[in-house]
Amino acid sequence: MNLAPTGAGSSLRRLLAAPEILVAPGCYDALTALLIEEAGFSAAYLSGASIAYARLGRPDVGLVGMDEVAATLAAIRERITIPLIVDADTGFGNALNVMRVVKLFERLGASAIQIEDQITPKRCGHLDDKRLVPSGEMEGKIKAALDARASEAMLIIARTDAIAVEGFEAALERAARYHEAGADVLFVEAPASVEDMRVIVERLGPDIPLMANMVEGGKTPALGAETLQEIGFSLVIFPGGTVRAVAKNLRGYFASLREHGTTGPLRQSMLDFAELQELIGTADMLAVGKRYEGAED
Repeated sequence: MNLAPTGAGSSLRRLLAAPEILVAPGCYDALTALLIEEAGFSAAYLSGASIAYARLGRPDVGLVGMDEVAATLAAIRERITIPLIVDADTGFGNALNVMRVVKLFERLGASAIQIEDQITPKRCGHLDDKRLVPSGEMEGKIKAALDARASEAMLIIARTDAIAVEGFEAALERAARYHEAGADVLFVEAPASVEDMRVIVERLGPDIPLMANMVEGGKTPALGAETLQEIGFSLVIFPGGTVRAVAKNLRGYFASLREHGTTGPLRQSMLDFAELQELIGTADMLAVGKRYEGAED
């Protein structure tokens, strides 16, 4: 597993071409992204679903807009240097919207932008009753994204949700067409078995990096990075695992606080005040500010 820290200038394309699978945990704000980088991961994944969960307290059904993702991306990029893969849903509209999204997100520091072939508004890839745009429309969006980017170092990831809507074979056909349209990475969402995952790699690889999505309790079997690497995937994201872990632990924290009236029973599982200040760089920031203080009159 590729966990060595890298700078933003390092090529995500190079990381995807390495023999080791690239593991990208999900984040939804600057603090979770900072913790991913601190843990030593080589990339992070900005999850639109997790923004909906954490910021809105709502499901992933197309409620998060471009500006909300952009603001989150800007805050994260200010705090981390590792490559950041950004979930742009459907591109928030047609090909013209996709071009605007790509130009904006690239300027804000996205290393890759993922777009999918659902209609707008979309829904989580592991929910039922999804609907798709025609494959030709998605191909146009991919081409628009490629034309809009300033550098080929910023990758375009094409996702298809066709397995649940049109069937497995149709999903593979769509993915192959998206490859021909110029996508840098392919993402066939929600395969239901390990055998299907192997077929995806056999039919679509090895000419293009393939991405796997691990959703705890979702439609795809939960596999470890080493197994996914053996199957042939180049990238695996754990997009919602972070917010699910946070939600469960906070549920326990609040229950304990309500019962005991103190955080004492959970202190060993918390950062104390000084530890949190160290994590977020308080001393360094205050030192920088002190350099710009004016002399007293």
